[in-house]
Order: sequence, then C-alpha cells, then structure tokens
Amino acid sequence: MAASYLLPCSALVAVLVLLFSVDVAEGAIREYQFDVQMTNVTRLCSSKSIVTVNGQFPGPTVFAREGDLVVVRVVNHVPYNMSIHWHGIRQLRSGWADGPAYITQCPIQSGQSYVYKFTITGQRGTLWWHAHISWLRATVYGPIVILPKAGVPYPFPAPDKEVPIMFGEWWTADTEAVISQALQTGGGPNVSDAFTINGLPGPLYNCSAKDTFKLKVQPGKTYMLRIINAALNDELFFSIAGHPLTIVDVDAVYIKPITVETILITPGQTTNVLLTTKPSYPGATYYMLAAPYSTGRPGTFDNTTVAGILEYEDPASPSPAAFNKNLPVLRPTLPRINDTSFVANYTAKLRSLATAEYPADVPQEVDRRFFFTVGLGTHPCAVNGTCQGPTNDTRFAASVNNVSFVLPTTALLQAHFTGRSNGVYSPSFPAAPLIPFNYTGTPPNNTNVSNGTKLVVLPYGASVELVMQGTSILGAESHPLHLHGFNFFVVGQGFGNFDPVKDTAKYNLVDPVERNTVGVPAAGWVAIRFRADNPGVWFMHCHLEVHVSWGLKMAWLVLDGDRPNEKLLPPPSDLPKC
Repeated sequence: MAASYLLPCSALVAVLVLLFSVDVAEGAIREYQFDVQMTNVTRLCSSKSIVTVNGQFPGPTVFAREGDLVVVRVVNHVPYNMSIHWHGIRQLRSGWADGPAYITQCPIQSGQSYVYKFTITGQRGTLWWHAHISWLRATVYGPIVILPKAGVPYPFPAPDKEVPIMFGEWWTADTEAVISQALQTGGGPNVSDAFTINGLPGPLYNCSAKDTFKLKVQPGKTYMLRIINAALNDELFFSIAGHPLTIVDVDAVYIKPITVETILITPGQTTNVLLTTKPSYPGATYYMLAAPYSTGRPGTFDNTTVAGILEYEDPASPSPAAFNKNLPVLRPTLPRINDTSFVANYTAKLRSLATAEYPADVPQEVDRRFFFTVGLGTHPCAVNGTCQGPTNDTRFAASVNNVSFVLPTTALLQAHFTGRSNGVYSPSFPAAPLIPFNYTGTPPNNTNVSNGTKLVVLPYGASVELVMQGTSILGAESHPLHLHGFNFFVVGQGFGNFDPVKDTAKYNLVDPVERNTVGVPAAGWVAIRFRADNPGVWFMHCHLEVHVSWGLKMAWLVLDGDRPNEKLLPPPSDLPKC
C-alpha cells in the first residue's frame, strides 16, 4: 500500500535536516538518488511489473526550500530510455536539467546515469516531477514540496499538517504497449482502468477496498492538501463531502484565497488547499472523490470515479488514534462530466495575490504577439493501408497552427548550443495559422495536418502575448497546455473564436492568475503573457499524453542576453548522448 504522505509542518523541517546536511550561502544543497527500476505492483486484483523510482509508487517526495540547490542523480536500471522533468521549476539558465527527451537532453539509456542540478529561484509551493519520454510517466512521478525560505511564513494561517495528494491513472495492461498499439493503428489508445489517489484506486473499483487512501484527521485542525494531477489524459473534479476547501496556491504561486466545494485540476497542474476539520467528532466518515471533466466523445476517456476516505480520530475510544470503521460514509456531489460553465466560473475566480511582497508582474506592453490554434486533425494512412482514425483511411493527429511536431533524434538544446541546428530544426514556426478558418464552427474539408520540427525564436527579455485558440475540427475538447521554463499570466479566456478587438479590451492586467499549465477551453481560447527571460529551448505541449503522442507540441528558443547572467550555462559533462 502506498504511503499516506501525512506530514506535520514541524516534521517537514526535521525531514529536511535528516536528508540534507550541506548549507551554502544562499540556501542548502538537497541531494537525492533516483534508481529507476522495475517493481511488481498489484492493483485491481492484477499484478504487473512497472517502472518506478526507488521501488516506490508514487515516487519519493523531493523536499527543498526556496533558494536551495537540488541535485538528483538518476540511474537507469530498466530496459527503457528515461528522462525526468521537474514540472514547473523555472530552470533559470539551467535548461540542461529540464528533462524532456530530445528537447533539452538525449534520454538516459539503460545502464547509464545523469545528475540533474537546478536552483529553486523565487518559487515556493507544490510542483512535481515525472518521466518525460513516451508514456512512462504513468508510474514514474512524485511530488516536489518547496517550503518558503527559513523564517518566512505562509501568507495564510499556517496549517497543522501538510499532505500531498497525487491523482494518477492505472492501466492493467502495459502502458508502453497501449500507446505503441495506438500509434501503429492510428486510432485512440485504450483508456485507463482506474484513477488513483496516491497510487491507490479505492473502494469504488472491484477488488480495491484494501487499496484505499485514507486521510486520518483530528477535529479542530487545519490541513494543507498539496494536490497534484499526474493523470495521463484526464482533467479531474475533486471534492470532499462536508468539507469546503480554501485554495491558497496554484502551480506554486500564491493566490487570493477562495473557498469552494469542488476544485478542477488539469493534468500537470497543482493546487494547495486548506481543509479545516469539524470542531468536534462528527460520527461519520467522508468520501474524497475525483472524477473526469471531459467534452470529448464517450469511450475516449476513463469515465470512472476514484475515492479516498477522510476519517476522524475517535476521542471516545480507549486506544489512542483510533478510528471507528462502522460509521456512515457521506458522499459529495461532483459537477456533471461536461459541465463547461462550472469550469469557466471556477477558473475565472483564480487571481494572483498581487501584494507588495508577492507582486503580479504582468507585462503591460507586448513585443511579440502569437496566435496558435490547438486541436486534433488527421494524417492519411499509408498507401493501401487501413487505419482506425476518424475514418478508415486516416490516422488521428494533433497540431499547433497545423504543424504536428516531430521529435528530432538529437536534443534541440544541444543542436542550438553547438551551432549544429541544420537538419535538426527550423526556426520558422508560424506566428499565426497560415490559412485562417472558422475555428469553432464548421470544420474545413481538409483535416490533414503537416509535420515538422519548427521553433519560435525570441530575443532575450521580449514580452510575449500568446492566444491559444481551441478548434472543433474533430470535436471541441479542452487542452491543458504546459510551458516549460516559464510561468505566465492568464490575462483572458472565453468561448468561441477570439476577437482581437473586443476580447483584448477585457484582459485582466492587474491580478491575473500566474501558472505554468492552463486549460484551453473547449471551443474557446485563452490568452497568456510572459517575459522571455530564460535562455534556452523550452517545450510547450498539451498535457493530455495521447494528444502529445499525436503531435500537439512545439518549442520556443530564447536567445542569450547581453549580460553574463542572461546567458545559458554550459552543458554538464555527464549530459546523455543520443
């Protein structure tokens, strides 16, 4: 059974002291060893060998404070290539440690190792790490807990305990075989068999009551849940019966606290919430439920519900920390699976804290503007071939501005740094669709997309505005987009086709939420702004893994600035080779 991750706040400091002992002027050095290995795991009454880190599922928590240097030695003992991405870490000038295979590094081959080194600068909150090659992140993932600098309090009442909550997906089949089959046939992959909370499917699935995550609490206490959606392909609603949640942080950025009954969290996002327990023993237990949000076609996503249980310590029991197993279990009500109005209202409530200590430094002027369409399309089958795409002569594809990204065979960052980009990538990614159409209306007759390895090139320090427009070519779906190397401000969003006159007039340039992953609304658009203040090559991709496999991804190249602290650091000596 997976660990509950229940940690008193005082214990976090103790863990840091025990695990790490080297202090430096600006922070501490936090060192970890990640042994990537095969581990036998049983879920849903079926056992299989999965890829894990240190034999743990989910993997170990990385603890650090703002300003610390994190050093992780990854040793690959499995027959698959491996890379690890530190999702949401800015990686200022340290792009070699970002992790996406064939973008910033060649993968770590079987029997090889690589040391990731990065400093956590100006960030505190919850992030996470995961494999960034093929579908290996189905089981290779874990939390990153970033505490404020020593002596700096949270900008909200300090919780009594902190608990990472990681949502995942579980396939009874081998996930590498699942995506391999889908890519061969051109059809959609088989959906997962269950969702999980901290690796456990819970009592609503067959044969899984013993594999249930239980959050054990005391009355009158405040718990901070560090919630992470590590699912491969599903946005999720989450609620705890009888217990409102106060959101204080998203994607490791403080926000104006808001209290809700239900949160929405897309793959790749994190959300810190405060849970205040009832003042006295309630005589009941409470389901913690997560279920998908989707506007896609039935059968293309896992339409099941995962449950954990919130249990109160019984003060009347003669034994300490006892829990009554015979109490009624109360269940929350989640939004409808396709409740886009709930999603729009929820995301509109999220606002940056925007105080003097934690300002919202939103670019007020823009140097470069981009308009990207994101959505599904098709590739033709091979000559005389039969496929399982939208029609039997097409394969599923996905694209940004009609370009389906093709991974190179050498890392883009290495090609750029060594000046050997010819034949590896083209700096010609289109700033807008080459052929405009009614993006959320009647689709064009030709749904085929092009292939390419194309980048956008930005000068250091440029202020960027990017509008991402969802399309309905093969149906309107939400697309969570993650940008490596940067946080961005979500200055606007809406439904339908983006109007550059009317919609820009409604931008929030005062306290928009700051994130690293944002959902492009189904049949809608989202506008973000960021500063290109981090030299290197930075991946941007949908965080629905099936759409990534089909090509919904691209990359930005930010050139060095003039000052020494605006230049990419040289590569480490142990950088993996292709």
